[in-house]
Amino acid sequence: MVRRRGSTTSSERGQALVEFALVLPVFLLLIFGIVEFGFLYNAAVSVNFASRVAALLAAEGGRTEGTDCMVLRAIEADMATPATPTRISQVEIYWSDANGDQVASNVNVYTRTGSLTCAYASGSITVPYTLSTERYPETERCDVIAGCGGLHTTVDDVGVRITYVHQWVTQFGRVIAGSITFQRSTAVRMEPTL
Repeated sequence: MVRRRGSTTSSERGQALVEFALVLPVFLLLIFGIVEFGFLYNAAVSVNFASRVAALLAAEGGRTEGTDCMVLRAIEADMATPATPTRISQVEIYWSDANGDQVASNVNVYTRTGSLTCAYASGSITVPYTLSTERYPETERCDVIAGCGGLHTTVDDVGVRITYVHQWVTQFGRVIAGSITFQRSTAVRMEPTL
């Protein structure tokens, strides 16, 4: 019997099918893992960027009433798809020390429920947050280089902490874990008034 080069027998075809069946799940697992990690990384970068912009805005706004509303609106605007603002569970605006850590219980906690309207001379804005804890009101923030008395010995550092709940994109990710909650925070020294 003469066998042509390149032709396969039925047993060789069966062997190739078994090898493919063994490799395919591992290959799909790798592909889905890369996709899920990419979406998770994108969400983390988006939340980190939003916290940086929000902290800079809070530092620039200082003691001005309505600064927190502007910060919350900036966070909503800066979330890049596929990360969405609706997955933000809470935003904290806090008095920070030089290391970025919160000073005592000086924090305003905004949860993503209901709505909050801030009025300005030029109009008003509404953001989808509710103030659940107010221990660092805008009027008590210190933006004077010489300090404002008490614990405010100099200009305050203000921090913004965003808590985000990441939902998996594929069913593969949901099997491993329901969701991942992470926080990103940034602290910036407030703009001083002379």
